[in-house]
Amino acid sequence: MFDAARDGSSELLLQAVDAGLPANLTNDKGNTLLMLAAYSGHADLTRELIARKADPNRLNDAGQSPIAGAVFKGEEAVVRVLAEGGADPRLGKPNAIQTARMFGKAELLEVLGAKEGEGMDVPPPVGPPA
Repeated sequence: MFDAARDGSSELLLQAVDAGLPANLTNDKGNTLLMLAAYSGHADLTRELIARKADPNRLNDAGQSPIAGAVFKGEEAVVRVLAEGGADPRLGKPNAIQTARMFGKAELLEVLGAKEGEGMDVPPPVGPPA
């Protein structure tokens, strides 16, 4: 199922969730199905997982959030879906706002609701979800 999330195999994954697979299932690194779908750029799948109660604010074992991962990858559509779905851009290390500043994604700061100068205290990156 984790590969299905990464690959965007929506039909397979959503059928499994609808049949009882936990929407917040995590792998050995604490990455949820939502984290993997978001990081891989699958906006529609991300939206459908949130609709099925996947937590957009669940951090992985490295303290990363789905929305920060989407910012890192430059997946604007996914960032918007996550923001609309209740993802907090201030959660995680680094958080989504810090990530946008760190990687020069200024166009995403407004989507994230960043205030002037917010996120300038950027911690060192931890690495991408696996």
